[in-house]
Amino acid sequence: MTNNDPTQELAHIRGLMERSTRFLSLSGLSGVVAGVVALGGATLARYHITEALAPGADVLTYGTGRGYSQVDDLRVTLIMDAALVLFMALLGAFWFTWRRSRRTGQHLWDVSARRLMTNMMVPLGVGGIFCLALFYYGLPGLVVPATLVFYGLALFNASKYTLDEIRWLGVSELMLGVVALFWLDAALLFWAIGFGVLHIFYGGLMYLRHERTAENA
Repeated sequence: MTNNDPTQELAHIRGLMERSTRFLSLSGLSGVVAGVVALGGATLARYHITEALAPGADVLTYGTGRGYSQVDDLRVTLIMDAALVLFMALLGAFWFTWRRSRRTGQHLWDVSARRLMTNMMVPLGVGGIFCLALFYYGLPGLVVPATLVFYGLALFNASKYTLDEIRWLGVSELMLGVVALFWLDAALLFWAIGFGVLHIFYGGLMYLRHERTAENA
């Protein structure tokens, strides 16, 4: 007669249920890489803004200065900077998550992954269009807090399909974005904290909680 531990059996059943409804292969290392890339992008953006803005220029609409002949040059530069940061962050996220999914045996594009992406992309897509509209109407100063707010909404909305740390990361991004809306002079600093420092912190936490233990098991 085999004596099975009911606690272990319940834990096994719970694990199977979570794997079928939640994407648990999201790698914390991808968050760390995204954070480092974001800090580099924020530093570059700060340099271009400092070069472009005249002393006392309005932080809501920006202006022209010694580094740029037209304000449109600065806008294009910032968009290219953001696109490069996004590309490198997504590349790192794909690589580390793909590597972990192979270790855990969970498919990279299963039902839970599709649910996760769907719930993230709706707020992110709307937020991207909204930010382009802010650029179009000459309000680039609001783009930084808007990205924090919509990114936080996307993470919070998708957190029910992945690790619990994503929910708290989303709440943190939302709080920073709301504060940045009323403190535009420091908006880029809040952006660096949100996309840089918080990604590194929560990514490292996810790795320590979910990946290092599994690797050492």
